[in-house]
Amino acid sequence: MSVSSSTKSFKVPFWAQILAGLVLGVLLGWLARSQDVSWLVTTLEKVGDTFIGLLKLAVAPLVFFAILVSITNLRKVNNAARLASRTLLWFMITSLIAVAIGLVIGLVTNPGSGTGLTPADGAKPEHTGSWIDFLTGIVPTDVITPFTELNVLQIVFMAAVAGIAALQLGEKAQPILNLSESILELLQKALWWVIRLAPLGTVGLIGNAIATYGWDLIGKYATFTADIYVGCAIVMFVVYPTLLATVAKVSPLQFFKGAWPAIQLAFVSRSSVGTMPLTQKVTERLGVPKEYASFAVPFGATTKMDGCAAIYPAIAAIFVAQIFDIQLGVGDYLLIAFVSVVGSAATAGLTGATVMLTLTLSTLGLPMEGVGLLLAIDPILDMMRTATNVAGQALVPVIVSAREGLLDRKAYDEAHSSPIDEPEPQRESVPVAA
Repeated sequence: MSVSSSTKSFKVPFWAQILAGLVLGVLLGWLARSQDVSWLVTTLEKVGDTFIGLLKLAVAPLVFFAILVSITNLRKVNNAARLASRTLLWFMITSLIAVAIGLVIGLVTNPGSGTGLTPADGAKPEHTGSWIDFLTGIVPTDVITPFTELNVLQIVFMAAVAGIAALQLGEKAQPILNLSESILELLQKALWWVIRLAPLGTVGLIGNAIATYGWDLIGKYATFTADIYVGCAIVMFVVYPTLLATVAKVSPLQFFKGAWPAIQLAFVSRSSVGTMPLTQKVTERLGVPKEYASFAVPFGATTKMDGCAAIYPAIAAIFVAQIFDIQLGVGDYLLIAFVSVVGSAATAGLTGATVMLTLTLSTLGLPMEGVGLLLAIDPILDMMRTATNVAGQALVPVIVSAREGLLDRKAYDEAHSSPIDEPEPQRESVPVAA
């Protein structure tokens, strides 16, 4: 038996590697905390931080070239403006549904009651978000700072401008586009190597969360944590399947079968942008034309955040208001919905949703100290939030493609959750005129 065939026969599926990492991380985290093993806590922290650091290393150039290439790829798609507007419309529709679910759950469960937490337990964050900062912060003052400070919103702005300019230049811009496509493929190749380290990163991230916070902290935030997980689960496993079955008229089970590799990586990595190459791969596997997927997925990875920008700020705002004994009215709930739909780009696909939360609290006039109440529990919440984000980022292209007659239904029905090795050869697709 050859070495290659022997290796292949003993290959462990990627989902099993992730599951093993979760179990091992929980065990090591419990051991480190219960036995007070400081070196193990440090090791778990370093392993997790290194994995996230590697993902973040690729974020800035990946976002820039992905957005630039995705915009220019729209020239290959019939009715590109219609597709872009339909994509944005469905982003807004699903965000509104998600924020409504978050508000209902928060109002029914009263997550801030009975926690034992007081306003004194909170602390103002170092950086807060406001509408002025959000609007003025879109346009960078130079081309270097957004990359060094990882301001994804400004990077998206520059990439969009460059992409539109390239479309206007036509053939003159082709050498730049060829170079951009090559750089994007190089970045995705490197990121696939990082993705392969996800099981190891899982051990560090989960282990460090357990070792640092333990189960006691989760107990204090039990209702709030349950609300986030239940809200995200309702959106992912009730709302999304309903939309797939009624609007796209495709099998919801087949969608999750095809999209599951991206969803599970998002849960572990807590990064929509870091998961983006895999999200695009599974979206194309589900029959979405490559040219459209290469626009919709990068666009969604930086703006489509049903978990971080809809469910979470809705429940968190109610939680903070209850801790500080502030009554919210109908107008406040409408403001939460508005912020969730319009301000979701502020989350920028990075780990955590603190900017979005501060933006929501400042809009409602709630104390910023409320952010400090939630920072400790944030890593545990962020796993489910990001998984929901990525599921939505794959969902909308499927819905739009199905409604516009572009979806390859045979490919959708044959989509599978195969192990993650290298990006598969891209499936050629011929856009269908609407």
